[in-house]
Amino acid sequence: MNPFDYTRADGLDAAIDAATDRGGALLAGGTNLLDLMKIGVATPSRLIDITRLPLREIEDLDGGLRIGAMVGNADLARHPLVLARFPAVAEALLSGASPQLRNAASTGGNIMQSTRCSYFQDPLSPCSRREPGSRCSAIGGVTRNHAVLGWTPACIATHPSDLCVALAAFDAVVDIAGPTGPRAVPMADFHPLPDATGMPPALAAGEVITHIRLPDPGGMARHARYVKLRERTSFAFAIVSAAAGVEVVEGRIVAARLALGGVAARPWRAHQAEAALIGQPPTESAFVHAADLALRDAVPSGDNAAKIVLASRIAVRALMRAAAGTPDRLPALPASVFEGDDHG
Repeated sequence: MNPFDYTRADGLDAAIDAATDRGGALLAGGTNLLDLMKIGVATPSRLIDITRLPLREIEDLDGGLRIGAMVGNADLARHPLVLARFPAVAEALLSGASPQLRNAASTGGNIMQSTRCSYFQDPLSPCSRREPGSRCSAIGGVTRNHAVLGWTPACIATHPSDLCVALAAFDAVVDIAGPTGPRAVPMADFHPLPDATGMPPALAAGEVITHIRLPDPGGMARHARYVKLRERTSFAFAIVSAAAGVEVVEGRIVAARLALGGVAARPWRAHQAEAALIGQPPTESAFVHAADLALRDAVPSGDNAAKIVLASRIAVRALMRAAAGTPDRLPALPASVFEGDDHG
């Protein structure tokens, strides 16, 4: 690990000023950043500790939620308003990481974790994400878990967050403060797709995520699910995943949400699939058609054509489970709070 300076920001303005230096990195839970520093992939010259910023509240927002960037993942997954209004968000959080990591990780840090693959995490392998303009070592390499949507020859990595997929599905907006003032970005567009040289940064120098806003889910509050396919039941990134929600009135879908994970450098919001479901009965055939539309533009980035089939099947499964209704007690996940009597 390279030597670095450490400073603690005592307020948002101080954090913005300190983060304006491109050599600095914001430190919240540190569950991703510190790992990358240990293996020499991330080499900040200064860490800016933002753990004392007053961004730890979960607030009611006209039927939706306003979530502070420093809210812990474990606290978010257990919050009564999240469980009542956005159960797919809780299910996504409980599908990711381990209990220890969820206790340490912050909501803003989860969103900002690096889009990465094994080649990105190997300092000896050329990587256009680490060094824009260099080649992507994954091309022609082991690509079973790489992108099938939105990739370029410069980068075929996928974004690892489970939480971001659920947030993107339900129209979350990321609030950002920075030297030029505040701005808001839809979660589905927050993570840049790779360009010809690599991956542009999600935040400009000096910018800090302050909140995540979720609008009122309406009738989808109890018809929402997150489904994840992974190589092992314990902590593992998704091979593919899907967050889905539907609202059904008199046997017809009047609102639908679908986002895919593990397929691109960002959570992949399937707007065309959602539009095709409006007015349709909540049947498997309708969901299969929607999933086909969601993956229509998918192209293997290597030896991973099977991922397209898997993503389609996971999308159908998530939509079917959402249509069936969110159970009062979700099937137990590793360390799931849903298996306790408090939520049964």
